[in-house]
Amino acid sequence: MKYYLRTLLIIFFGVITLTQFSCAQGGSAKKTEVKRVDMKTSKDKAVAVFASGCFWCTVHIFEAVQGVDSAIAGYAGGNTKNPTYREVGTETTGHAESVMVYYDPKIVSYDELLNVFFLSQDPTTVDQQGPDRGSSYRSAIFFETQEQQALAKNAIDKYNRSGMFNKPIVTEIKKLDGFYRAEEYHQHYILLNPNDGYVQNVSIPRFNAFKARYKGKLKD
Repeated sequence: MKYYLRTLLIIFFGVITLTQFSCAQGGSAKKTEVKRVDMKTSKDKAVAVFASGCFWCTVHIFEAVQGVDSAIAGYAGGNTKNPTYREVGTETTGHAESVMVYYDPKIVSYDELLNVFFLSQDPTTVDQQGPDRGSSYRSAIFFETQEQQALAKNAIDKYNRSGMFNKPIVTEIKKLDGFYRAEEYHQHYILLNPNDGYVQNVSIPRFNAFKARYKGKLKD
């Protein structure tokens, strides 16, 4: 199993190495408003916030999971209010490209979302995911409750003990102080830009590698 997962990672990052694409080079220079998101949800819904590299990829991965209603690309973890994509890319805001996941806890648990999080990235690389480098691409779990914090710590311990990764996990666990919805052109970027170079050479291979190793339920 460990060899199989390692092989998938080698294939994934091998494809990335052969490309010159990065999340920061894609997208558009359009100016749209960045807004702080109200964290309130209905009684039968819940939210979770994660960062694992380019948010285009992360949104696409989480939205494929049964029980996830939607995912929003945005920024979290920093101090700058209403940060723009370009500002976050300067690595001076403290924010990471993040996703807010709206989900039905009766169908998929927070603990299962943590499995999706760890199985869809390499959480052992500091400030890097694939070709994207900088603190804005760091691996992070932003918790709202003590229960989420405890589950996140337990998940890291579990995956460190599993031997799945050759190096220790460096994922940050941090209290969520706010989430800013990214510019509109970043939302559902992969679905709306399937022929984009980054999408073809990085996002889709990453998504396929995730599907090959994930044993949970995905949408048809």
